[in-house]
Amino acid sequence: MSVAAGRGACEATLLAFDYGEKRIGVALGNALTRSARALTVIPNKSRDYRFEAIGALLREWQPDLLVVGLPCHPDGTPHVMTQHAKRFGNQLNGRFGLRVVWVDERYSSVDAEARLRERGERVEHVDAEAASVILQQYLDELPH
Repeated sequence: MSVAAGRGACEATLLAFDYGEKRIGVALGNALTRSARALTVIPNKSRDYRFEAIGALLREWQPDLLVVGLPCHPDGTPHVMTQHAKRFGNQLNGRFGLRVVWVDERYSSVDAEARLRERGERVEHVDAEAASVILQQYLDELPH
């Protein structure tokens, strides 16, 4: 299965987003190395600000695929942020013409905080690290 049209999965560059009402965490990944890393946090000031910042990242990294974390309750049922994240992903697809996939992000922030503490880093960077957790989960589930 190819992750990106026109390129094999092994060459795909991916950007992942952990959508929040105040901040959007962004991570960068590569399907060849199957690795993800925290990239940046975008303040979610307004729709125009958000998409201008995302557009700049897309021009810089030229991803083949976008991954968006889909928040759910622990039992898997949707909540209010589920719809916000879904709308955000659909807007990414509509504005930039890139395929978007959703990844269940339950516990991604908890995992991200634990990773940051383990490395002795500040927990304020949790949004980008959570995006990295979401992207790593996607990469780990790709067929070999």
